[in-house]
Amino acid sequence: MTEVTDEENSAGQAADASGRGVVAAFGQTMKTLRVRAGLEREELGRRIGYSASTVASFEQGRRIPSPRTIDKADEALGAEGLLTVWKEQVERAQYPVFFQGMAKLEKEAVELLAYDTHVLNGLLQTEEYMRAVLDLRRPVLDQEIIEQRVTARLARQDILHGGSAPLLSFVLEEAALRHPWGGEAVHRGQLEQLLLIGERRNVEIQVMPTDRRYNAGVDGAFTVITRKDGMRFVYVEAQGTSVLQTEPEQTTLAAARYGIIRSQALPSGESLDFLERLLGSL
Repeated sequence: MTEVTDEENSAGQAADASGRGVVAAFGQTMKTLRVRAGLEREELGRRIGYSASTVASFEQGRRIPSPRTIDKADEALGAEGLLTVWKEQVERAQYPVFFQGMAKLEKEAVELLAYDTHVLNGLLQTEEYMRAVLDLRRPVLDQEIIEQRVTARLARQDILHGGSAPLLSFVLEEAALRHPWGGEAVHRGQLEQLLLIGERRNVEIQVMPTDRRYNAGVDGAFTVITRKDGMRFVYVEAQGTSVLQTEPEQTTLAAARYGIIRSQALPSGESLDFLERLLGSL
């Protein structure tokens, strides 16, 4: 089991600061290479598909570029790998330290089973919903950190698409669906997105009604991930700490528990009907 304990979590801010340092160092390298190539920000931006102000944000470490953007910048600047060598470190720096292991596993998953009780899973969130819940964090997050985490969550949602997308199952507590994080407009947009995602062939969304007498999810939210090599993991997160379990007995029990929760929730078709009724009531 890999666990971010309270003691380790006390170093979390330092780790996040280290991540910001990586992003800043990458940005400085990018600027140095751009100046060496004799390009203005406008010209580099044109070559990689961004505005001059976004290029400035990359160079100043205020925005994290995607791996594809790093590849394009490396080619545009003739850097011969001096930028692409940063890709793994920069990508990891997008996430808070307690989530970095899980972010890597999501990319390797063939199946992901998520039970969410309070806030919707990041893979399902709209950009507006993300900003709303991040803005409510206490202690308050810096605006740069909020932007960084929004970008990272949006990038995670790539696993919803494509021919090699994993099988995804979400059981959502009714309370999480009814909470209007960010206000009515954000709430409405989020429900509309859930209905769209629920139509995907590799995704099943189920609702656990609040009035259900039997619910095996009494211990709270968790996610079960199965990797391409067949290894299974269980991820649990709360209050800025996380646990990533790897013991076969625990992961098998968690998968079985998820199966029970799933059987107790509304079937997927009835769940989508529930979401439509909830949306219509707003």
